[in-house]
Amino acid sequence: MSDNPQIFVRATIGPVLRQLALDEYRLQAAEELLLGTALQESGLIYRRQLHNGPALGLFQMEPATHDDIWVNFLTYHPAIAKVLRGLAPGAPAAALLETEDAYAAAMCRVHYWRMGQIVGQEPLPAAGELAGMAAYWKRFYNTPAGGGNEAEFIAAWKAHNPSI
Repeated sequence: MSDNPQIFVRATIGPVLRQLALDEYRLQAAEELLLGTALQESGLIYRRQLHNGPALGLFQMEPATHDDIWVNFLTYHPAIAKVLRGLAPGAPAAALLETEDAYAAAMCRVHYWRMGQIVGQEPLPAAGELAGMAAYWKRFYNTPAGGGNEAEFIAAWKAHNPSI
């Protein structure tokens, strides 16, 4: 994996989103949301949470979140589960978040789809809406109780990808 954001989108995020087929008309927005999440959570560098936290991979998903998605959500969405199984070498497991970037990207997108669009009934922000992406990340990924904030998301984006 490259720490180059454009290569990460082209080689990992974009292909995964096309496989999941959740974002036919908002592919660019979904790409930006996932890229912004990875930039904020790991800087496209860290695969384990700093200071011995539980989060794994470039998207820094916690194993408990991973497992909950499989047990309480993907059971009811077998077509999406099939795509995720295809991205996992062997049985899907939280440990794969650390080493399999495509699998981690897919799990991140499924988490946003579940929490934001299904539970929260809130569509993705429009492509190019950086403040909207930051707010969506905070609300549905980092959560209000999480340690990050929207200003950090925006700063991480601008530090790596100033085109928006």
